[in-house]
Amino acid sequence: MKYYSTNGQAPMADLRKAVVKGLAEDRGLYMPERIPALPRSFFDNIQDMTFQEVAFEVANAFFGEDIPADDLRRIVNDTLSFDCPVKRVEKDIWTLELFHGPTLAFKDVGGRFMARLLQYFNKESVNVLVATSGDTGSAVANGFLGVEGINVYVLYPKGKVSPIQECQFTTLGRNISAIEIDGVFDDCQRLVKNAFMDADLNSRMKLTSANSINVARFLPQSFYYFWGYAQMKKLGLADRLVCCVPSGNFGNICSALFGSKMGLPFSRFIAANNANDIFYKFLQTGEYRPGASRQTIANAMDVGDPSNFARIWDLYGKDVDNIRSMVSGATVSDDVIRKTVAECWKSNGYLLDPHGACGYRALKDGLKPGETGLFCETAHPAKFKDTIESIIGTPVEIPAKLAAFMKGEKKSVSLSADYEDFKRYLTSKI
Repeated sequence: MKYYSTNGQAPMADLRKAVVKGLAEDRGLYMPERIPALPRSFFDNIQDMTFQEVAFEVANAFFGEDIPADDLRRIVNDTLSFDCPVKRVEKDIWTLELFHGPTLAFKDVGGRFMARLLQYFNKESVNVLVATSGDTGSAVANGFLGVEGINVYVLYPKGKVSPIQECQFTTLGRNISAIEIDGVFDDCQRLVKNAFMDADLNSRMKLTSANSINVARFLPQSFYYFWGYAQMKKLGLADRLVCCVPSGNFGNICSALFGSKMGLPFSRFIAANNANDIFYKFLQTGEYRPGASRQTIANAMDVGDPSNFARIWDLYGKDVDNIRSMVSGATVSDDVIRKTVAECWKSNGYLLDPHGACGYRALKDGLKPGETGLFCETAHPAKFKDTIESIIGTPVEIPAKLAAFMKGEKKSVSLSADYEDFKRYLTSKI
């Protein structure tokens, strides 16, 4: 399989280059030259397969030409050492729980898969740069922790991730370095992209990205949409199934849309935004106008210029009506997030995190008669303990593996949002 750039000005890349480089030479995002359709027999029998079996078939469609089946199966099985179950929240609304991995967030799947794929392809020292607005940093850091020959630099905006999220990547040490940027997530993402485009820096350091701009991060996230469908089909609820995805940098819903192109039979998708409603406004107006990100209590979605919009735009032939035919949008304010968490807890006994609350609210408001809805619960509510407790008025129990992170000592470096400061820091590590 070959990969091309969304900007159309870079040479085609093989899988190894796309994974190791992360970003194309023209600053575009890599896209597979074709999206393989999975056979009808796969969907006919999917309800009888295990999570690992489903994921292997999806992974093999994309990566099977480049990785022997036994190696790919091992990578998939090592990645998916935990489940992503569906649970009923109320009549016609179910949730796909994506927080059962090591860092209790949906990004564990992509982070763990990429760590194993990068180690498989790369036999020399490499430096992984990752910008995070919350859960990406912890998932990537823990996915790569202790991996020989790989150094990880996590950039995060000062004061704009939850204390529990922060401790999951600032207390690890070893081959993980946490960099606290005086700015917002978009500044962190800009620094990472500028580093990839800096010829002088790249001549001195081998760099790659672990954000969802990397094909090895975002493509594996499609695994749990296939698995969610399989579970709903086993329950007899797969007809007219609508999937709602809380969306920030749009890697997650982008992977779901890739699944749809492969034949995954969801009826339609809803992209749930918080107050950062760039994509929602794009669907309304047909004009994409990125802007500065706004801070919300659903902080992992605080993105003003979502990178993966370029992939969605390309995937649907640069035609807004084609996108609208499969995806609708919603925007949810902080006040509505709080109200939604409280109401769902009181009425259904189900505790949402702020991001899942965006998905639940958008789905509840947008579901049509005769449809069944499935929304992503992307992180454990305990990761936002103070926020959730202030809403429901009762203590939130912290899972043991999350409490273990909180015992560590914070180790981070503070930098400005100026690229030259970041470059000086990186070159000091050579």
